[in-house]
Amino acid sequence: MSGHSKWATIKHKKGAADKARGKLFAKLIRQVEVAAREGGGDPETNPTLRTMFQKARDNSVPLDTIERAIKRGTGELEGVTYEQITYEGYAPNGVAILIEVLTDNRNRTGSDIRSTLKKTGGSIAEPGAVSWQFERKGVVILPRVVEEDDVMLAALDAGLEDLVDEGDTWRLTCAPGDLPAVRDALDSAGIASESADTTMVSSTTVLLDTPEAAKAVLRVVDALEEYDDVQDVYSNFDIPDEILQGLG
Repeated sequence: MSGHSKWATIKHKKGAADKARGKLFAKLIRQVEVAAREGGGDPETNPTLRTMFQKARDNSVPLDTIERAIKRGTGELEGVTYEQITYEGYAPNGVAILIEVLTDNRNRTGSDIRSTLKKTGGSIAEPGAVSWQFERKGVVILPRVVEEDDVMLAALDAGLEDLVDEGDTWRLTCAPGDLPAVRDALDSAGIASESADTTMVSSTTVLLDTPEAAKAVLRVVDALEEYDDVQDVYSNFDIPDEILQGLG
């Protein structure tokens, strides 16, 4: 998970900013709309919507755009009905992949996902073949300059489950429903987070310790993330920092 997260950060910093920003906006708006449809339009009583709302604001999505997405989700405005589907697959070297999509055409999306995997060296897997390795968690990334004791003191009572030193950052994990409370507790303590989101955390990892192995896997992940219907791609690769930086 950490390798995948770090790769996403590198791409965000070094990629084509305008293009990436437009695609990210579209995906975030769709996620807000679906969260409102499934749990209601009030972020205070819908933790998923609250998380998606904050994620959209953190990425500079305009407030009125978010509010329109919520209204489409609750039926106040006309909108498209999206279906949530999770596909499972493999990248080279036995790396497991979960692909979460929101689509208005199941057949089209399923065909495109299979085609993308095949073209890039991956393969589709049967339902359950990969998902058993992953568990949904709330994850908060903090700059490493914050002291460990300060983080623990601020977030433990709010639901913090684990705190991992990842070199230049701290990675906090909690139950998905506790993510808003953990973030609020950190904010109240004056601790700014780099990101806060729900994600899938793998119980196992596959080490990719050569540039060639890393490139083969990242080619699959990047191609999937380019597809408009794909909201998130989760995988269990772990690439050493020196190789990641070189690929960036």
